[in-house]
Amino acid sequence: MNVREFLDERHVAFHVITHRETFDAQRLAEALHVPGRQIAKTVLLRADSGFAYVLAVIPAPRQVDLRRVGQLLGGSRLELATEDEVVDVCPGAERGVLPPFGSLLGVQTVVDSQLAGGGEIVFEGTTHHDAIRMSFADFLQLEQPLIGKLTAGDEPPAGGDGQVK
Repeated sequence: MNVREFLDERHVAFHVITHRETFDAQRLAEALHVPGRQIAKTVLLRADSGFAYVLAVIPAPRQVDLRRVGQLLGGSRLELATEDEVVDVCPGAERGVLPPFGSLLGVQTVVDSQLAGGGEIVFEGTTHHDAIRMSFADFLQLEQPLIGKLTAGDEPPAGGDGQVK
């Protein structure tokens, strides 16, 4: 998967930012001096019987709430995919890198409504040392994701389960 080619072919404006190597979204935010809420963290989820995947795109400092994503998808039961599954679903990217384009991978994309309020998003390209900045409006038009509340709010979690970092 080459995200730059994907965006170029669709005539989408974006900016590549080279940075020190990082291995999680919060560290990416720190390296780029960008608020974590502007960094799009992508999490691969396995739906129901394990034959379908979903990309959940959330702000870096937040955690995926599997029940909320499942409800947005009409009652699907979700689990966090393994790192090996991420490699299988996203060939061509470095291990642990997952850009937010489910359409490129043939899977559904869901986006947390907190990201939808921003003008731009920043996300990992295909390596641990490059990031891409683009307008959220362009991302929305290109990806056409489902948008909803995907993360735990400020309220305390019920029982502490169902949330994934």
